[in-house]
This record gives sequence, C-alpha cells and structure tokens, in this order.
Amino acid sequence: MQNIRNIAIIAHVDHGKTTLVDKIIHASKLFDEHQHFDDLILDNNDLERERGITIVSKNVSVRYKDVKINIIDTPGHADFGGEVERVLKMADGVLLLVDAFEGAMPQTRFVLGKAIDLGLKPIVVVNKVDKENCRPDEVHEQVFDLMFNLGASEDQLDFVTLYGSSKQGWMSTDWKVKTDNIIPLLDAVVASIPPAPTLDGTPQMQVTSLDYSSFVGRIAIGRVHRGTLKEGANMSLVKRDGTIKKVKIKELHVFEGLGRNKVAEVSSGEICAVTGIEGFDIGDTLADADNPEGLTVISIDEPTMNMLFTINNSPFFGKEGKFVTSRHLRDRLFKETEKNLALRVKETDKEDTFLVYGRGILHLSVLIETMRREGFELQVGQPQVLFKEDDNGNRLEPIEHLVVDVPEETAGKVIELVTMRKGDLTIMEPKGDLQHLEFNIPARGLIGLRNNVLTATAGEAIMNHRFLSYEPYKGVIPGRIAGSLISMDTGAGTAYTIDKMQDRGEFFVDPGEEVYAGQVIGEHTRPNDLTINIQKGKKLTNMRASGSDDNAKIIPKRQFSLEEAMEYIQKDEYLEVTPKSVRMRKILLDENERLRSAKKVD
Repeated sequence: MQNIRNIAIIAHVDHGKTTLVDKIIHASKLFDEHQHFDDLILDNNDLERERGITIVSKNVSVRYKDVKINIIDTPGHADFGGEVERVLKMADGVLLLVDAFEGAMPQTRFVLGKAIDLGLKPIVVVNKVDKENCRPDEVHEQVFDLMFNLGASEDQLDFVTLYGSSKQGWMSTDWKVKTDNIIPLLDAVVASIPPAPTLDGTPQMQVTSLDYSSFVGRIAIGRVHRGTLKEGANMSLVKRDGTIKKVKIKELHVFEGLGRNKVAEVSSGEICAVTGIEGFDIGDTLADADNPEGLTVISIDEPTMNMLFTINNSPFFGKEGKFVTSRHLRDRLFKETEKNLALRVKETDKEDTFLVYGRGILHLSVLIETMRREGFELQVGQPQVLFKEDDNGNRLEPIEHLVVDVPEETAGKVIELVTMRKGDLTIMEPKGDLQHLEFNIPARGLIGLRNNVLTATAGEAIMNHRFLSYEPYKGVIPGRIAGSLISMDTGAGTAYTIDKMQDRGEFFVDPGEEVYAGQVIGEHTRPNDLTINIQKGKKLTNMRASGSDDNAKIIPKRQFSLEEAMEYIQKDEYLEVTPKSVRMRKILLDENERLRSAKKVD
C-alpha cells in the first residue's frame, strides 16, 4: 500500500471550505518563511473571490507524517453539480464540512448523496463552533440522520467527527476543548481515510478534469486507476462513444503543494496531469496501447433550464466590447462545453443565435459574467425551464426542493409568495430565533422569486434550493405583474423629465445616462408597457421666475445584479450584456413593430 490519501472537501456554500484548505496548507508548512499569501489561496479566479463561492474544483497536496494527502476542493452549489460529480471519482474519502449553527443544508445533501453512492468514507467536521447560538451536538445528530436517509453503509455511518473553527485555525474531537492547531484533523485523515489502493495490470486513467497552458495546450487531469503511466509511452484513448484513438504521453506531472512536479512515471492511486494528448474530453479513458479497456463513463445530471444567446445588435453595439461577432460567440460557447460538463450548446436555424442549456440561473450567470469580463458583448433571452413527457404523453416539469430560513415575523409573507407560485410547504419548524421552511416548488416558480422574498423580508431571508425530480405539470404560474417603461428616443435622460415622470413608475437609469429607443428604462406602475420620452429638456424663457423653479428630487435608480436582471426580463425582452453594462431592452426596438406583432398574437 502506498502512503497516499485522496480526499475531496464537500460543504454547502459559505461553510468555510476554502478557509479550511488555507489552514491545512499553512499547517503543513508549504510556504517558506519569506513567502506571503493572502487568505482564500485556492479562490484564484476573481469571480470566486467576489462571490465567496467555489466554482471550479482545484487540486493541492500536502505532506504529513510521510503521508501524501491530495486535497480536492469542490464547489458547494448544486448548479455546479457537473464539477462535483466528476471530481469525486478521484477521491477515496470525503471531508464533510457543516456549519455548527446552520447544520446540513440542501446543497450538502446533494453532494453527500453522490459521495455515499460512490462508497467514499466520510469524516465530518462541524465548523464555526465559535459562533454564538451554535448547536454542535444537534448538528452531529442531524448529519447522522442525513447519512442514514441517504442509504450510507455501516462503515460510512461509523464516521469520525471533529469540531473547531477553520477561521481561528483549530480542530478538536470535543467542541468544548479548544486546541491551538488543526493537527487532530490531519491525524483523523491519515487514520480513517483508506490509503489509495495499488491495482496491478494494464494502465487505465479516466480524465476527470482539464487544464490549459498556452505552451503545451490542453492538459488531462485524473487519477490513475490501474497500472503505471510512463513518460513517452504510446497509449490508447477510449472515447465516450467507444471509439479508440492512438496517443502518446509527452510529460507526466504530480501535484506537490500548490504546484506540480514533473515525474517519469505515476502508479495507480495517484492523481496526475498528462500533457501531449490531443482530442480528449472529460470522461475519456487513457488505456493500454494494445489491450485498451475503457472505464465507466461519468454520468452527469441533465440540464433543467435553457437560455437563448445571441450577438449584440443594439444601437450601442461594439462600443464597450472586443468580441462582438457570431463567430466569436460560437467558438467561446463550444470551448466552454469542453470543460463545463453540465452545459450543452445547440445551434438554431439562425447562425448568430444559440440555445445554451444549464443546471440553473447561477450556472448560466457565471458563464455570462466570465464572458463579459473576457470582453464579449452578447444578448440573452428569458431563462426557460425544460419540460419532459412521460410514456403516456403527460407533460412533466422539474421540481426543486426550496429551503428558506427567515425571521418569524415575516415567515407568513414568504409562505404566501411561494404558494402563489405553486409551492407546497412540507416542513415548518423553529431553528434558533429563525423559522425554517421547506417547500417543493416548480423550477419555473423560482425565476424571480428571490427578489420578491428579499423585498418582503427586508433582506433577511436565506434561500437555498436543489433539483428534486420531474413531476406532472403544475399549471400556469403568474409572472411579473408590472409592465415596462420604454425609452422613445436615443440620448441622455434629463433630470427635469425623469422628475416629472416619477409617478409613472420606478426608474432603472439615472439622469445623464445614455439610453436608446426601445431600451427598458423602468417598471411601470400598471400591467401594460408604456413608451416615454426622458430626453426632453425644460423650456427656457428669458424671464426670471422666483421660487417656481423647484429643484428636481429624484429617487435613486434601482440596481440589478446580473442574476436579478436575468430573472426580471419578460418573454419579449433581451438582456444586453457588455463588459461595462447590463441593459434590458425590447426584442423589437421599434414601437410600431411591437404593436403590429402584439396584434398578430391577439
């Protein structure tokens, strides 16, 4: 047996996973004295640091007591389930991190279920025991019940539990006894996670992750399942569809600390990076040149939502972005599908329009946000939920399990908002000074719900959801009731006109901001759309009017995040996304065309 332990860290969003990895890295003295690193060492992508979530899984390794521990940091959000499902294939055990107050959350259940199905050995870490109102013993019971309900084996249920605070850098087997380091956690990993087994035979390695280098091209990352990989060896690549291609390994690297070391060979159980192979995809198997045997292909949950992506054709196109053509858009979307397993891209009958399928709003918004930061300009349509049909031709739709923790006084409003969208309340119980609500709700009902819930609870609600199953169609769900305020003209809006129009609705633009005809600039107080002119200035005379010149008192514009804007737009609207701005607009910019098409629909 080799002295290697492969562990994946799984947790709900914001339960302290990346912080714990930081502390493990520091505890194993990977850095020299003079090296200084900020917090969240692994969140190396700007988006991850800003949102405080892990989006892409990463690998690091530490050495402790002559044992090499490969750590795989996984995303905690179910929208990135494609990431989680493939990286768990590299692990022999999991570190389940739970918040000492919040306990096991719905996203935790999603990832933990995958780990238990793969037969991985868990270690439970109850984190943040320094928080007030924490309830570590109750959370421990809750995790045990959750594992039991997920069908864990007796060996998996006999898990080691540690308590501590990764922020303060300590772990202990008893939460009342505070230590001054996280060594007990590393001891538990070495003692209870099984060592990576050595399997003899012809070499096999499944590609579970990708990297890219401008010097050597695409790099395949995976765990050697059987045999030994050697530098310069001729191999076979077994594709998903069973076809076999001859390839040659150029270089082999193993993970050491935060970097990689070049090696001549890698034996089974170790995680490595292979360069020099062309034309591989995630899930393909690198196998023996003469007797190729493929491993079981990684199965990924199906997408539940799609959005229309098209080039930017608004009057302001090309002013802010570098990549604006349909060729740029097409190449970028298909490149994304190579590493983003849960994403699908379909071409439509129009060459500049693509249908992009994803796991949820967050999954798609991270792609859009990444593209705009790279300099792309694009437009997206309203998110659409994917329906299925059963054998009898009945329509089925995705149902999500929604969990809301909310102050007691506003729980009634939340229940009313969710039930209006066909949500069924399944659990209602107190949790500390909060009310804990659980619903089953159609995925369609979630679009735009977060905004309304946060407004109704003064921003105090904590919402999480995960995909449950496909169930019979629940009927029509009422959409946004208010209509849109649409700009009649192109140019900068004036404070004078916006002030005079404030009784018509709420504005999304400030005075002096450039808008174009057909752009959605506000929300109307009534259900119909209204086209208004905000460019008119005040009529000036050469008479001084004492006191009649009231200063304009303008309510600040309503700000939208990218996800909120995606959920807000209607069927006949697009979201225009550029590196500097996010604008809403009507698909048909001309008012007369909109009226004609509305008559045709009637």
